[in-house]
Order: sequence, then C-alpha cells, then structure tokens
Amino acid sequence: MMTEETKSFLITRVLLSESDVLPASAEKVLQQIRREKPDNPVIYMSSGTSSIIAGSEKTAVAIKAYIDENGLAADFIKVGCTGPANFEPLVCVHIPGKNKLFFRNITEEKVSTLLDGVFHNDISEEDLAGQSGTKGFELWSGIPFIEDLPFFARQKRIILGNCGCYDPESIEEYIARGGYRSFVKAIRNYTFEEVCDIVERSGLRGRSGGGYLTGLKWKHALNTTSNARYLICNAKESDPGAFTDRTILESDPHRLLEGIAIASYAIGASNAIIFMRSGSLHAQARLQNAIDSAREFGLIGHNIFSSGYNLDVIIRIEPGAFVCGEETALINTLEGKRGMPKLKPPYPTSSGLFGKPTVINNVETLMNVPVIMQNGPEWFRKTGTENSPGTKVFAIAGKGRMTGVVEVEMGTSVKQIIDDIADGIREGREFKAVHLGGASGSFITKENLDLTIDYEVLRERGIGMGAGGFVIIDENTCMVDLVRYYMEFIRNESCGKCIPCREGTGRMLEILESVIRKPLNEEAGTTLERFKGVMQLETIATVMKDASLCGLGQTAPNPFISALNNFRDEFEEHIFDRKCRANICRGLRTFSIDVDKCTGCTACAAKCPVNAIYGTRLQPFFIVEDKCIGCGVCYDICKFSAINVK
Repeated sequence: MMTEETKSFLITRVLLSESDVLPASAEKVLQQIRREKPDNPVIYMSSGTSSIIAGSEKTAVAIKAYIDENGLAADFIKVGCTGPANFEPLVCVHIPGKNKLFFRNITEEKVSTLLDGVFHNDISEEDLAGQSGTKGFELWSGIPFIEDLPFFARQKRIILGNCGCYDPESIEEYIARGGYRSFVKAIRNYTFEEVCDIVERSGLRGRSGGGYLTGLKWKHALNTTSNARYLICNAKESDPGAFTDRTILESDPHRLLEGIAIASYAIGASNAIIFMRSGSLHAQARLQNAIDSAREFGLIGHNIFSSGYNLDVIIRIEPGAFVCGEETALINTLEGKRGMPKLKPPYPTSSGLFGKPTVINNVETLMNVPVIMQNGPEWFRKTGTENSPGTKVFAIAGKGRMTGVVEVEMGTSVKQIIDDIADGIREGREFKAVHLGGASGSFITKENLDLTIDYEVLRERGIGMGAGGFVIIDENTCMVDLVRYYMEFIRNESCGKCIPCREGTGRMLEILESVIRKPLNEEAGTTLERFKGVMQLETIATVMKDASLCGLGQTAPNPFISALNNFRDEFEEHIFDRKCRANICRGLRTFSIDVDKCTGCTACAAKCPVNAIYGTRLQPFFIVEDKCIGCGVCYDICKFSAINVK
C-alpha cells in the first residue's frame, strides 16, 4: 500500500529530478520498490487473459493457500503476460540471493510440489522453463537462461520490455523503473513543436494501416488553428487472430498512459480518450486503475507539476462493431452517432471529433513514444530498417509449436519468426502459409518466406501488417474455407453504407459458399456456372477496392485475391473435382460404411442428425448419400473405424 512518504519520495526524487543519476540512497529505495534484491521470497504469476483462460486464478488461490499454511514470509505478485501462450499459467519464484526460476503450465494441483521443490532445492525439471538474473545473484546449476530460449532469443523487446516484469497495478513500481520521467521532462523542458520534432526525427510510423509518420501527423493537428484538440488511442483491436493490444493493456498500462500523455501534450490537447473493445473487462480494469493512480500522483489533471498543462484521460467502450475501428467511424461513435465511415478529406487531424483537430494513434504506436523521449530519436533509428525503424509486435496464432505475443526488430524475415520464434509447425506437418494483416490481410507462402517485416517491402507485394495478427497455416487447412470464413466475418461487420461493400461482400460470400458444397443437381453446365462464379469474384473484388468508401470495403477482397493467386489449384479442385484435400468442407465430403468392419452396433444411426444411416441391428449399415450433410458425426463416433470419408 502506497504511503504519503513513498509518494512524496517518488515525486521529488524521481519525477522532478533534473539528473538521470540519483543519489545512492535514492537508488537503494528504488531497488526495494522494484524488488531487485528482495529480503523475502517473491512469487510472481502471470495474470493476463490467456493466463486466466489457462486457470491462473485457481493457481493464485493455491499459491496463497501454500504461503498461509506454511507460514512463509513471501510476497505474491500478479504480473502481466510474458509472451508465450503455451507456458500459461507461468509462475516465477525468486529466492533471495539467487536467480529467478520460471515454471510453465502451473495449474493448481502442481503448486505444492513446485514450491516444496524450490524451497528445498529439489527442483523438478518437468515444468521448468529456465532461469533469469543479473550479476550478484547465485546461478542455478544446469538450468538454462530463459532469455536463451529460441522464443525469446530472436526477439527485440522494447515495447514488451516491462510485460511480465512488474505489477501492472503499481504506479510506484512503474515510476521506480523510470516511468513517467519522459512525460514530466517533456512538459517542463520542451515546447509542443519540439516534442513533435523529436518523434518525427525518430522515424516512428503508425503501427497499423499505411504506416504514416507519427510526428508528421501530430504536426498537422498542432498547426491547425482551433480552440481545442483531441488525442484518441484506438485500442479496439478486433481482427481475428490478433491480441497484442489486450496483452499490452493488461501487462503495462502505465507506459501506454505515459505515451498518451506525451502525445496529448505534443498536439496541445487537454483531453485524451482511450477507445476500447467491448468485453475487455480485465484490461479495462487495469487501465482505469492506472488512470486513477496517475491522477492521484498529479500526472493527470490541472496544471500538472506547475507546468501550465492540463490533461484529462477517459475510457470509452466501443459498441461491438468491427467497422468502428476505422477512424472516421470511431469518431462518429464517440459523438453518439451510428458507427459509419465518412469520406476523407477532411482528415481527422484537421476536422475530427466534434469538428476539432484530432489525432488517432493505436496502442503499439503510443507505447514507443516514452522510450523515444527517454533515449532520443537517434537511438530509436538504430533499431530496424532505414524506412521502418523500431520493432513490430505480433500475435502468433495458428499451427506453430509456440504461440503468443512477440516483438521483433523491423527487418526480421517471416521465415525467422516461423522457424525460430514459433519453432516450426506442430505435429511435424507441412507449412502452407502465413496470414498477415487480419480479416482483410494476405497470405505469404513458402516461396516468399524471405520477405522482411518492413512497410515498404510488404507494400510492394500488396501486404499490410494490420493489427499484428500472424496466423500460421499448415497443410490440413482448406484455403477456400478459410477465405470463406474471413469473407463471412467482413460481410457481417460491414456497416452497409456503401453499395460496393454491402453488396460485394454478400455476393462474394454466396459464391464461395457454393464452391464448398456439392451442387443441388448434377445437370450439365453446373461446373461451368460454379467456375464462372469464381471468375466473377475477381471483378467484384476490383470494384470493391476502387469504389468502397472506407478501408474495410477496399481491403475486404484481399484474402480471396491472395488465396486465388497462391492456391488456385485448391479452388479448381473444389469446383471441378468436388474435392477438399484437407477434408474440411463438409459439403464436399462423401461418407461410406465399410461392410467388412461394420458390426451393426447402431451407434452411428442413433447420432445421425438427418437420419441418413439405415440398416438392421448386428448387420452392416449404409449411408444414403443424398441425405448426408457431411457433418462427420458418424466418423467421430464409430469405434470400429468402419466409416470411410473421401
């Protein structure tokens, strides 16, 4: 619990200090707050959404019970997500004088055995992930460093540097780690224009969309004459397969808030809004706690630290529509209107929220701002490529052996992310593609794995990074069905304002659904009609890209165009051969019963949802193909492997 003495110390000694070097006595206090050299054991546990889904809340109860039952003088701290979703729930134990030990997949029933082993120096290697520490700590013999694991070794963690390292609900610990000093330094020593110049010189580009220069965008808003300006942090993140923003919000909310505060000051805005996705209750609670704590410290409010600058930050929850992530639709939503895009220009930087200059940055972009102000633009430019300095955060999902949130240096190849960080394809299957850029993204095949993460390099291939979704696809995935899924998602999320998007997405979905099922009749010409339908998709896609109002409609055909270019043979198989090589498309699957294996147990007939299986008990059964819907229930339930599928 923060005392007034601690609060006063942090403000005067840390936040208001003009020197980067603090007295030894002050550094000692900060080390205690950071728990760098604890006197008592400290047990850390990840507590992000992925951790909770994996059972971390039950693990937390078990850890607290163990501490109480054994009368331990130990601290228990809930931290954010470290990154690897495969390791959740992740538990770290720090014994005084020794390196930290990390353990993966610690469910409630493993807690007692784990802690008994650590405290009695009898560590089981079954769930051990590795150790971590700096000079002055005793090494655990024979245990690898977690930083050397391939998942972490290939990363460059700048934005994720604090994730999983500190208590995200403790502003004292964030300040002790150097937090908010960049903001206080900016409002006390720099003008609005100087902050914009620093960020522009760093080359920081918006970490979504087209990668526009952040500092230049800020200057456009600052140089637009107005009596009020707004800063909006777009934390909506609703792309399938992307969960980077939520991880950051849950793990390091204070740095985001500091980035928002610096950006608001740079454009002369006194009001900032965080636009969050509905249902993100855990992230929202942590962010609101950060706002309340910052206000208590005087970092938000009126005349902040006698600088003459005022700032208020509020959270607003989106109504649940994907299109509300588009900046003009987002502004309409905040104004109480229906979330529909508007024509541009004018751009939000000249006429945005309530007609005032408005800057909209996403979470990842703003997370870079404090470190740029702290270390300088030249430092930032040393990382990444010339055209795309810095790093990029991705959410690795799909069929890789490792999944989770990672941060790589710009210029890293797609192949390095798959082979090193994701550790290849699980179960020894063949790699097929990577889907990059969310619902309206593109596919990268094995022929293009040497492509690097760079805005210009990817743009030349018509690929966007989007919100950071990085979905790995293996040979057992049907590309036609996957494209149909994305098109159904976009069709459902279209606001319906413009005809090309509203009608185009519906027609594209209709054609794709006709391809993944057998025609109702086998009359001559049906195959030709289906083929014409797919060819018609290309024309529809062109019209949508050219005539849709906003980015949602303009990029909606991307998955289809990319899949058709790279996997045309799969489309042709579906059309001409009525075959899905991955056996995913139910409408194309044909089930039959092997009479030599069928025992007549009736289990399949009893479970068939359309009564397509007939026969006499203890005699071989058969499937009426015309009635079969290809659901596969019979295949799953048969204990004698008598069901064949083609």
